[in-house]
Amino acid sequence: MRKQEVDHILTRMLDAHKNVSDLNITVGRPFQVESSGELIPVEFKPDFKSLTPFQSEIFALNLINQDHRLTKMLLSEGSCDMSYALPGKARFRVNAFSRTGNYSIVLRKLESKIPTIREMNLPEAMFKIAQEKNGIVVVTGATGSGKTTSLATVLNEINENKSVHIVTLEDPVEYQHPHKQSTFNQRELGIDFDTFANGLRAALRQAPKVILVGEMRDRETVEIGLSAAETGHLVLSTLHTVDAGSTVNRILGMFSTEEENQIRIRLSDTVRWIVCQRLLPKIGGGRVATFEILGSNLRVQDAILNGESEGKTFYEIMQAGAAFGMTTFDNYIIKLYEQGLITQETALAYASRKGIVGRGIDSVKSARGEATTDIEKLEIDGDYDKSYSKKEV
Repeated sequence: MRKQEVDHILTRMLDAHKNVSDLNITVGRPFQVESSGELIPVEFKPDFKSLTPFQSEIFALNLINQDHRLTKMLLSEGSCDMSYALPGKARFRVNAFSRTGNYSIVLRKLESKIPTIREMNLPEAMFKIAQEKNGIVVVTGATGSGKTTSLATVLNEINENKSVHIVTLEDPVEYQHPHKQSTFNQRELGIDFDTFANGLRAALRQAPKVILVGEMRDRETVEIGLSAAETGHLVLSTLHTVDAGSTVNRILGMFSTEEENQIRIRLSDTVRWIVCQRLLPKIGGGRVATFEILGSNLRVQDAILNGESEGKTFYEIMQAGAAFGMTTFDNYIIKLYEQGLITQETALAYASRKGIVGRGIDSVKSARGEATTDIEKLEIDGDYDKSYSKKEV
């Protein structure tokens, strides 16, 4: 298989459907694309109804393109990450991995145009994040929830308005930022540095004001990130966690019990924002993002230092901090329902606390004059006996 054939197949897959986000090549399945969160097979002539182990392996080796480091990583670790470009068409973040002796490939399409906060309709808190001078900002969520895109919009906002040096450490480089007001140096794992910890340690000597770390994967990276934030840098990074509380717990869990108090103190001083996001099915097709945002204040610092307690949970702090740009997933989901972007079933399925979302939906329905229950023909029982007999002692 030649590069021209690989490019032809990838182009055909991209053009097969609208809103294609991922290309999936798996043994025993046809070529598939993910469109609006759903896997759809792609038709070819001749037809590939079921890919063979040989076909998927040859495809993976063509994408690796004789890179000895990637080949060794795939054989020894079972997976490898890389980037791949279709000239004039698209760029991809690629992961090739083995499963039961066969190889599968997933290619995530990368947008060439860097979006803005306004274009993506992101919360106003994103503008506040772009104005931060130092500290740590963590964006969390599952794989494919849009963390990288959200961070790209923040970096673009900084690029438009500040003249600073920005160093990014990525695996691989996804959005390619042009030099505007700011100066960008984007570095790729495996090509420009060997581990995030070493790349971050080197970045401290490269005089940046803003550092993007693709992912805080281990304790060493977190520790150096804290040191960078403490020395006046703005550190942006991602974690795979579901909400703000679990993000703090995940970071604390990377350290020993003896170190916990010291890390709590450092976190309370350096954490500026924790942004969690999920993608929900949208009415009419496509997906819409929902957010949980925790900003730093005295109550948040106290909860990080001493742990959550009754009346002092991160959830309650976010509910009370709406005026400062904070929000819970549940409040954001209610707003999406009010705007007509998601169904009631979707809202309840993705809610953190179904009771709160249910009451919020009922409130929206009442304001619209809609029924909030399907119980009909309720009447007062006029014959109900209200007399009470006194019990004998």
